[in-house]
Amino acid sequence: MKSGTQRRVLWTTVALLVALAAISGVVDGTSRDYGDQAFKRALVTFAVARTLNGVISVAQGTEVAIEPAGVGVNFTVGQVLDPINDLVERFSAVMLLATTSLGLQNVLLRISAWWGMSAVLAIAAGLLILALWWPRFAGGRGERILLRFLLLAVFVRFAVPVLVVGSSVVFDTFLAVEQAAATSALEATRVDIEALNQDSDRQPPEDQSLLDRLGSVLDESLQSMDVGTRLDALRERVSNASEHIINLIVIFVLQTVILPLLFVWAFAELLKSLAARTTTL
Repeated sequence: MKSGTQRRVLWTTVALLVALAAISGVVDGTSRDYGDQAFKRALVTFAVARTLNGVISVAQGTEVAIEPAGVGVNFTVGQVLDPINDLVERFSAVMLLATTSLGLQNVLLRISAWWGMSAVLAIAAGLLILALWWPRFAGGRGERILLRFLLLAVFVRFAVPVLVVGSSVVFDTFLAVEQAAATSALEATRVDIEALNQDSDRQPPEDQSLLDRLGSVLDESLQSMDVGTRLDALRERVSNASEHIINLIVIFVLQTVILPLLFVWAFAELLKSLAARTTTL
């Protein structure tokens, strides 16, 4: 008798808590904040990926040509960028999918926060409490059905907030710093490529005097040395950029695919284990 009363008190408390959480919207506010932050981060990274892809496309096949003293010095920017050209295109596609996934999660958050969802859960909680404390209302089999119905309503109502909050907490704890550093490194690579693209547009001067020509020779010699140095630095930066791109792909696949599926699975397994215990009712 005592254990039966404790069981009814336990399930009544659970029913009241989940109904209160659904109606109050506390979980919804937290998950919405996390979802908005994740979506904005993905948009920024996606913009960096698209811009980087654009400047690489412009740089493909272009040359920075400087001719000090009539001796040609050509720097083919596209050759330096070939190793990451395809990788950046694939990265852009991954970021599009990641941004779409996060946008979809935000839409599902709004759907799960709809008052009708909360009403269904509250009704399920009320019916279960009534069945627990008034056996004639449903009987033992009816209690089991109502409890499983409540757990199903809890899953539908809270699965998306749980996966959003869980994924965001893992991201903030383990991945946020690395994501910010990698995005900044790609932005710096974009700036370097744009600078070399601008160098390729520079036109040689015409109709100069002898003195002006000598000054131009000196200027062009210094510029060729500067561009060569910058091109060597770009090669190293491109090599590092490939690593940063791979890291960002891993980070966003984790946040938008693997972690959400993991948290939904864990949440479903928890509710299934609770539903399995209803056979003892």
